[in-house]
Parts: sequence; C-alpha cells; structure tokens
Amino acid sequence: MISDSVPLVGTVVMNLSFSSLASDSYSNPTTTTTSLPCPQPQLPIIGHMHLLGPTIHQSLHRLSLRYGPFFSLRFGSVPCVVASTPHFAKQLLQTNELSFISRIQSAAIKRLTYDSSLAFAPYGPYWKFIKKLCMNDLLGARTVNNFRHVRAQEYIRLLRLLAHKSEVGEAVNLTEELLKLTNNVISRMMLGQAEEARDVVREVTKIFGEYNVSDFIWVFKKFDLQGLGKRIESIFERFDTLVERIMNEREQVRKIRKNKENGELGENGKIDDEIKDFLDVLLDYTEDESLEIKITRTHIKALIMDFFTAGTDTTAIATEWALVELINRPNVLEKARHEIDKIVGMSRLVEESDVPSLPYIQAIVKETLRLHPPVPLVTRRCVEQCKIENYVIPANTLLLVNVWAIGRDPNNWESPMDFRPERFLNSNEGGGPLDVRGQHFQLLPFGSGRRICPGITLAMLQVPALLAAIIQCFDFQVVGPKGEKLSPGDTVPMEERPGLTAPRAKDLVCFPVTRYSPPQTMGQSKAHSAI
Repeated sequence: MISDSVPLVGTVVMNLSFSSLASDSYSNPTTTTTSLPCPQPQLPIIGHMHLLGPTIHQSLHRLSLRYGPFFSLRFGSVPCVVASTPHFAKQLLQTNELSFISRIQSAAIKRLTYDSSLAFAPYGPYWKFIKKLCMNDLLGARTVNNFRHVRAQEYIRLLRLLAHKSEVGEAVNLTEELLKLTNNVISRMMLGQAEEARDVVREVTKIFGEYNVSDFIWVFKKFDLQGLGKRIESIFERFDTLVERIMNEREQVRKIRKNKENGELGENGKIDDEIKDFLDVLLDYTEDESLEIKITRTHIKALIMDFFTAGTDTTAIATEWALVELINRPNVLEKARHEIDKIVGMSRLVEESDVPSLPYIQAIVKETLRLHPPVPLVTRRCVEQCKIENYVIPANTLLLVNVWAIGRDPNNWESPMDFRPERFLNSNEGGGPLDVRGQHFQLLPFGSGRRICPGITLAMLQVPALLAAIIQCFDFQVVGPKGEKLSPGDTVPMEERPGLTAPRAKDLVCFPVTRYSPPQTMGQSKAHSAI
C-alpha cells in the first residue's frame, strides 16, 4: 500500500487525481466480453498506482462505484482483479477456491516470516501440515479453553488499571492498553510469559501494508529506493533476537526437566500436557522423527510471528472500534449493559462462558466487524488460468476481495452506514442468523474457505468477553485532539490509519469512570490472585 513513507510513488500519487480517469462506463458482467472493466489511463511503469490513496480499500471502493463490482487493475507489472460484492466473493473464494488458493508474498512478508509463514505459504504439503498442526494442537477448541485462565487474568489486569485511573482521575490510552492485553495473551499462550513485543508487531503489520515499489515494478527489484529494505532488516533482527533468546532459555529448562526424576515428566521425557504452552508443543515436534515434515527452529519462529501479527493487532483493533461505536451511540451501549445486567447480574464479572448467553453483545461484535473489518482486503493469487463467468483470469493475477466495501454496500445491507446490531438478531431470510465463519459472503471479516483465519474461535471468544467486561465496569470520557474532554454528544473521530490492518487513525485516550466494581477487580478472585 502507499503510505507517507513512500516518497517516490507518493510524489506521483499527489500529482495525479481521480479526474484523470477516462469516462469508461461499467461493463455488465453478463455480456460475452472477456475483458474486465479497467480504469484509464494506465500509466507507463506504475500502471494504476496513481489511483490509490493511503487507505487502499477505500480507493478500491471508489473505483468500484465507477467500474463495477469486478474490475481489473495493474500494480506496476502485476495484474490484479478486484471483487466488491458477495456474488463475486463467493465465485472466487468458494466456487473457484482452488484457482485462488495461494497468496502473493511481498519482500517484507517473505523476510519477516522466515519464508515459512502459515498465513502466506503456498498451498501445498507444507501449508496443509502446518494448518493441521495449528488446528489440532494450537488453536483447537480444547487448547483455546485450556488457556482461558490466561485471558481472564489479562482482562482483570486491564480492569484494575482502569479502576486505578478512575480513582486518581487520570486518562488512559486505551489503544495502547488493548494492544498490551492482546500481546500478553498471545505471548503467554505461545511462550509462557508476557513479552514486550507489541512495538515490533505493530511495526511488522505496518510495513506489511506499505507499498514497496520493488514488489510490483520488476525493474526496481534490486533497488531499495524507499529504504524499506533497511527497515525490514532492522525489524527482523529485533524480533529474531527476542525469539532466539526465549527459545534458548526454554531449551535449557527442558534439558533440566528431562534430567529430573520427580514425576514432572511424561512419557519419552516430554513435559506434561498441563504445563505446555505452544512453544513446548512445537519444540516437542522438532524432536519427533516420525513427522511427514521436519519442524525446525525457523518454522517455530515463523509460527510465532504469524500468531503475534494475526492475534495481537487485529483483536485489539476490533475491540477498540466496538468501544468507539458504543461511546458514539449511548442507546446501543445502554442496551448492551441491560443484557449484561440481566444475564450476568451485578455480583460478578462477565466471563467468556457467558458469551453464548449474550446475543446482543455478539451482535455488536458482528456489526463492528461488518463496518470495521481489521483486515479490510482478502488477498489471493491465481495459481492457474480460470474463468469467472465470462471473464478469463490469467495465472499469477493478484486477487483483492474488498471485505470493507462489501460490508458497506446498500445492496447487501439496509442503511449500511448505521451501526445497528439488531440486524444480526433477525433471521437471515429464514436461514438463521448471519455468521462470520465464511459461509455468508456479505460478511467476511475472517475470510473464507481453506484459508480462513485459523484463530476465529479464539477471536470470537476474546473480543465479546473483553468488550462486555469493559462496558460492564466503566463509562468513558474521551479526550479530544487538544487534550480536552469531549462533551456528551460529541462524536469520537472514525478515520482509519493506512496499513495491512485498519486501525483508527488516532489513539483512543479516555478518562475511565467506574460504573461497577465487581469482586474480581478488588483481588478476590482466583484469576486475580494468580496475576
């Protein structure tokens, strides 16, 4: 994506505008033509890059309003097709899934994921093996449930902080605190300890989303015109040093444990299941000679990077967007609290086990994901030439499914710009409530098909539980851009920041006001005593 750190292409973008588009009309996809609608002019070398602003999903949405729901672009030397409706999303991600099963790796992604990422690996034996490993041993329902106490402890840590800030009358940066919480959850699940990796993770997701001229214009492949190569190496060294230290320390602990004969060890000298985190599971796999694919230290580092980037930023972003929507809509917030008070009561803190009994909270999360998908574009690579209706898509074409645009399309949603959780409480034309698990193509925050986000179960527990706990206990007075408290009725800004993910442009800084202090925030719960 184009961002402020792209001086070369940024200069071109700033000097060209949408007025340069030719008056090409939208071609009806039911005609017999094999040529997709395509904006003009297409410039030498850069193709259509001059049409893209910093938030690429918004730029593509504006283009779709002129050129239709399925059109073509060229990013430098890379052909691209853009889909902006549930119909074409289903055609591409389900009907013709195997033709669009892989992803294009940028230089940043390839380096920072050790060229071994689950998220970006080509579809094949390695990807299938790692996906199976993750779903069976790392992200399955049993494993997610085993780490429930970790998440509960981190929720309570945040609530205690907010209670303290409320007591002393200090503001808190909720954006940073939510990132810290989600980072701690992933870090403790992965590594058994909280690590200050969130700054590196945020840099990674930012650079993943930045446009690198070398990725798209072949004549520049060997040149670091924007200085991104140096940044990539700096981030890589910091992350690799951190993970290498943790792995070395863990291997020493494992050696000591294997030499003990005190019953701590299970069969074959391996650590008992009840004290295993993801790192222990993965290190066990490195010692298993029977596996079809040998797991190495590099694979472990790549998976740790995958989990941090996929589970830290995105979960925090979704929770923050939900909070902002509720702050801006007191009537919706009141309905949510009424449900919590009715189902949970006023004697304890809401827990993850309560989430299935809180349909309105779940609807708020779905409505948030509709309007603010943390990853607004589903990307794929066409691995073989295929035909979508009457359009021929060449191999190696980049596919972009604009999930953000689909969620705001009036053809899919009544009053799409209104935040109305109630729409998810109604039946889906007799087919039951709309879900986010990739079967309803008007709502694809986690993608669809074989490459759907494997962390969906964890996310759909964590976000509603965390959101419910926060609004159960606190009101918020938002701090404006000049440090002033916003008055009741003032709207919290909703602009997005560019990147692979779509967070708010400005951090959410608030004065928390305690509404309810359950026993857990006062040190009377098991989860709290374990912090």
